[in-house]
Amino acid sequence: MTVPRSAALKVLRQSEWLRQEPLALSEALLSHGHLLQLRAGAWAQAEGDDQRGLVVVIQGLVHVYCQAAGNRNVLIGHCEAGAVLGHATRFSGGPRLVTAVCAAPSLLLVVPERGLEAAAARWPTLWRALAASAYAYTRRTVRALAELIALPPRQRLAARLLIMATPSDTGEPVVHLSQQAIGEMLGVTRKTVNAHLAAFERARLVQASYSRILLKDPAGLRRVAES
Repeated sequence: MTVPRSAALKVLRQSEWLRQEPLALSEALLSHGHLLQLRAGAWAQAEGDDQRGLVVVIQGLVHVYCQAAGNRNVLIGHCEAGAVLGHATRFSGGPRLVTAVCAAPSLLLVVPERGLEAAAARWPTLWRALAASAYAYTRRTVRALAELIALPPRQRLAARLLIMATPSDTGEPVVHLSQQAIGEMLGVTRKTVNAHLAAFERARLVQASYSRILLKDPAGLRRVAES
């Protein structure tokens, strides 16, 4: 996997947390960091790590796990291109909260703490952008928890698909996850996910294939989630 600097810069510029910031800030992060290529199955970070700095997904797919009782790792989310995988632990007050494992060959931008400080010295709005990213992640997590508690599986699946979707090459929202992974995140079996997705397909709400779900009617899914 070879991604030129210009392509990595484009990913940063299109990311939600840097979209409103000057182009020079994205260029500074690239200059002060390095690109790390990892194979599928490789760990990008481990829960409890005190490694400081910023990690951003440039290409690929990363699954995010948290340790539950009995030393069981539970899949709680995923990160795609542009997503912030790890924040500067110096400002979060503790070590990494999650384990991140590449679900596909992935390319990451790793910016050490000293690189962040150098970029922020010139562009102090970097801290604002990182705070906005952390807030957005917390908001998604709280929302997912509320759905897990309050919604039955069918509505929970519809709501989670809407949250996890990112724009495809055609502009339609798509979810790049297997049914097994979605089931683990929702606390249901793969069989349950498959049954509801089949019903969604019959209603022309989605188009499902292996590890890919295209949202054909997001408004219809929203109605299901709110029903």
